[in-house]
Amino acid sequence: MRYTRSIFLTAITTIGLSTGLVAHGQNAAPAQQLSAADFVSQATIAGKTEVLAAHVALKNSQSADVRTFAKRMIKDHTKANVQLASIATSKGLAVPAHVGAKHRAVVDTLRGQTGAAFDAAYAEQMVSDHEEAVALFTSEAAGTADPDLSAFAQKTLPTLEHHKAMADKLAANHASQ
Repeated sequence: MRYTRSIFLTAITTIGLSTGLVAHGQNAAPAQQLSAADFVSQATIAGKTEVLAAHVALKNSQSADVRTFAKRMIKDHTKANVQLASIATSKGLAVPAHVGAKHRAVVDTLRGQTGAAFDAAYAEQMVSDHEEAVALFTSEAAGTADPDLSAFAQKTLPTLEHHKAMADKLAANHASQ
């Protein structure tokens, strides 16, 4: 289990650093205001990763609370992804069709686990992912570069914060031994 946790922490650190987020303690803060294109790219990839990971959870978990959380992630992140894509395409911004290799590796690592080990790893991943998402959307919500994206971030942020609280509870219930 320590090896798996090490892989996740390495992957999250790599993702956080490569996306311009600097982790410190439990919080991640954006290094600077992103361009509209970068925000769309990072938010879309994060949302698509949540959906992919949630589908893995539906297959690999036997825990009712993990499965309920995963269904909520699919519903909420799919809705947000569609809304963001609509805003982005109306502005001529590219919307990533797929997640990159780093995000795919995180999902693939989850895919290789089942049972209690999966539940613990998935819960930890969701805490990390939602810490990063809250930081990304907080930065964009405060930004003035694009009022439509800022409004989208402001509207979506409470949902992401709720997801983070749900993920924290899930992680507490499925802490790795």
